[in-house]
Amino acid sequence: MLIFCSLFFFFGIGNSTINAQTKNNYVVLSKNIQQLQPILQTATALQEEDGNKFGEFHVIFCGKTLQETQDNPEFTALLKTAHKQAVKVFACGISLKKLNLNEKDLPTELKVTENGILYGFQLAKKGFLTLSI
Repeated sequence: MLIFCSLFFFFGIGNSTINAQTKNNYVVLSKNIQQLQPILQTATALQEEDGNKFGEFHVIFCGKTLQETQDNPEFTALLKTAHKQAVKVFACGISLKKLNLNEKDLPTELKVTENGILYGFQLAKKGFLTLSI
């Protein structure tokens, strides 16, 4: 009986933990906000392709392109689409500081991570598939 319970735990409950970790998670690091539309198209295609194995999808924008996010209705509309798709979009805080941009001037849908490059590496260490464009 003890052996049966041990096998049940290992292959039953233990297996569910392993399956939870086999989600496909993605992160894209970009220096161009014009890439958001094709990135979202890619996220949609991967959601369909992965099915239940699709996990999280993050996008991090760094550099001068963040100047183009202010008062940009097209970008804001894409951010709303990203939110509907559960795609998390971030701006690099270091880039904002370097460019003297205020977080308050960004679209509310655009979240800020203190260091976009570090955040990308942290996600990669967690097993996220990573692409820089």
